Amino acid sequence: MMEERRVVITGTGVISPVGCGTDAFWAALKEGRCGISAMPELAEWKLPVHVAGLVRDFDPLAYGIAVKDTRRNDRFCLFAQAAAAQAMAESGLEAGVNIEPERLGVYLGTGIGGMQTFIEQTKVLLEEGADRISPLFIPKMIGNIAAGNVAIRYNAQGANLTTVAACASSTQSVGEAFRAVRYGFADAIITGGTEAVLNPLAFGGFVSAHALTLADDPLRASLPFSAKRGGFVMAEGAAVLILEEYGHAVARGASILAEVTGYGNCCDAYHATAPRPDGVPASRAIREALEQSGFKSGEALYINAHGTGTQLNDKTETLAVKLALGETEARRASISSTKSMTGHMIGATGAAEILASALALRDGIIPPTIGLTDPDPECDLDYTPLHAAERPVTVAVSNSLGFGGHDACVALRKI
Repeated sequence: MMEERRVVITGTGVISPVGCGTDAFWAALKEGRCGISAMPELAEWKLPVHVAGLVRDFDPLAYGIAVKDTRRNDRFCLFAQAAAAQAMAESGLEAGVNIEPERLGVYLGTGIGGMQTFIEQTKVLLEEGADRISPLFIPKMIGNIAAGNVAIRYNAQGANLTTVAACASSTQSVGEAFRAVRYGFADAIITGGTEAVLNPLAFGGFVSAHALTLADDPLRASLPFSAKRGGFVMAEGAAVLILEEYGHAVARGASILAEVTGYGNCCDAYHATAPRPDGVPASRAIREALEQSGFKSGEALYINAHGTGTQLNDKTETLAVKLALGETEARRASISSTKSMTGHMIGATGAAEILASALALRDGIIPPTIGLTDPDPECDLDYTPLHAAERPVTVAVSNSLGFGGHDACVALRKI
């Protein structure tokens, strides 16, 4: 049996609708600041959706990305590189200096990849012909290029993995990175997720699937666990964490944010887009992550819920939490959905929410579920409505439930 090593977070980075950089991101969540805004282009595209979680004023040059590379990379890849730059700078890791290049890996998730590039080059195909398609089309569009380019920048010659599991993509990437470091396949991994699909094709598809809210007020659009919820809000961004073996981190004097202690990964095996109504596989993912973490009855627990604001997700997730913990522990837990502020960042959302969970552990502050003035009677747990709450917590879990039935959960402990 392989030796189990401790895994800690030593670097963080985020590009999000509520702010870029961990400090700005966390300040916004604690304040209950909404990053969702009007998107006038949606009316021009003749779509019934009005709002989105846009990353505004993003400057890739601020993260050391060369001008020529801003043209050679899709937006989703630029986001990933920017978040990775923040995380690596914070961690102090440098391949060939304080970590061997072959012991540093990259695990990144994306739900869709370079969709804007795909749209642009499809237009070229239809209007100008196949011989006019850019030679950069494939390397800009493929989902694994974000992980590849991050590895190139940091000389990370270890394992390189791209997870594609819809809304659970980056939770899976962080979970798999945790396993790789825990069992000795790497000493550190740059992990997380990225997404940039605020375009008419993606919006049109989600609208046709009846998944998006049609609300026109940004402050009343993303309403997880509310009786008035009407769908999720599409958003974009990236989040990256540096997972490192504890002894390696301590030996080089790294600052440690939290310990990663568990990972559950299950599948509903039920429906392409709807969650399994009984919530059993989702509850198993939560329970497995907590069991690996040595969670004991009565410990102060924070759950960053998937909490999309769709009718089916929120009541099914509530049921899954109760099944995983039992009624008493479920009612004792502090829960919130930060998607009420960020919107749904698709393939980036899991990593962003794991970051929020780690910060909640560090500071003893539960970020709120804003807009929750009319809770659904079927969603009857403590969802930290409206305002952040001060509560020292020792364990946190972050849930992600994706199209295809993917249920993933990562658990953390305060350190």
